[in-house]
Amino acid sequence: MNDRILVLDIDGVLVDPTETFRQALIDLVDMFAEVTLTQDDIVRIKNRGGFNDDSDIAAEIIRNEGIETTMDDIRRCAHDLYWGDDGDGLIQNERWLALPGTLERLAEDWQLAIFTGRGMASTEWTLGRFCPEIAFDPIITHEQVERRKPAPDGLLEIAASAPGAELVFVGDNIDDCHAANGAGARFIGIASPATPRHEETRALFEQLGAETVLESVNDLEGWLG
Repeated sequence: MNDRILVLDIDGVLVDPTETFRQALIDLVDMFAEVTLTQDDIVRIKNRGGFNDDSDIAAEIIRNEGIETTMDDIRRCAHDLYWGDDGDGLIQNERWLALPGTLERLAEDWQLAIFTGRGMASTEWTLGRFCPEIAFDPIITHEQVERRKPAPDGLLEIAASAPGAELVFVGDNIDDCHAANGAGARFIGIASPATPRHEETRALFEQLGAETVLESVNDLEGWLG
């Protein structure tokens, strides 16, 4: 067990969520409420905090339109959009962000772990597709914790698995930063120039005490090295 654990979020850090989860959110609110949501809108809402789960964004917009539905219905529809039939849905649009060799070199000095708001099925599908040779341990999804981000439960569970280890969490949204602060972990924010409102996000990270804000997961090696 390494005495330094680098915990990575998936969406916005390892994978571009624009054409997957965020497109599913756009399609979802259009289907339920005939509201046109943009990528900029999604980041604006996430920067308010408390909206790590895209289904919560969908629910707020749909209910604000006076439409009655349940979270089960919203999540079921989101699942269908993302997975499609046997994996032919929006999940096929995933774009991996880590350049070849980046994670391998980081793994030489750090124990790599995952803390994501995804479920385990999509987490394992993505990691198995793009980096099957990387051993992430542990992998914590929303299914392994009682409270989702911004609660620090996932990071606290990782910390408990390696008492005394240094913990660094890399995330792309405000709830990730709150989770790190709640767990007493170092936080590195990712604010890609390709993402709407990245300067706003960068400023929020800095206000919340992020150690640094990088443009890409591929900048981690230089910063940590």
